[in-house]
Amino acid sequence: MHKAAIEHLTKADKVLARLIRKVGPCELIPRKRCSPFQTLVQSVAHQQLNGTAANTILKRVRALYPWRKFPAPHDVLATPDEKLRGAGLSRAKVASIKDIAAKTIEGIVTPERTIAKMPDAEIFERLTTIRGVGPWTVEMLLIFKLGRLDVLPATDFGVRKGFAVVYMRDDLPKPAELLEHGERWRPYRSIASWYLWRGLDGK
Repeated sequence: MHKAAIEHLTKADKVLARLIRKVGPCELIPRKRCSPFQTLVQSVAHQQLNGTAANTILKRVRALYPWRKFPAPHDVLATPDEKLRGAGLSRAKVASIKDIAAKTIEGIVTPERTIAKMPDAEIFERLTTIRGVGPWTVEMLLIFKLGRLDVLPATDFGVRKGFAVVYMRDDLPKPAELLEHGERWRPYRSIASWYLWRGLDGK
């Protein structure tokens, strides 16, 4: 699926090439079953938490709505803040998730068929108007929901840490430095990021 990307990255970066050979084929597959609303809610839940903790909280949130696999925007807006807080969401994340729900109903967060046709810049412009949704959250949607191939989340701790490990550095690269180095990975920076995340698996 990502043959052209792997060929390009292997030629463009010898250090990354060694990681690619170690990890094997890229298994980055877009989450087709998740709506943009669900993807944003999940990303907000994961902010500043490890995956296990975030998934535990999301499981508790979903349990509040036993009639659905995942709550709809109007479900979230109708839920008292205290219930969402009881599931483990912080006050700031409750406010953010409710704003995501409101903006979905308003049409700022569009259905998948619409958002899939938008350029990255337009998606950033629309979604960063939502409370608690910054560039990182939009980058996660672009990579994991829409399958955009050329996104480099330079502020992501895992990408920065993976870079430090793979390139044998004692310190984390600054985002600007990572972006500069990542120019050689274009137009497949999302794939390079996926490999840097995998570079942490043995640590």
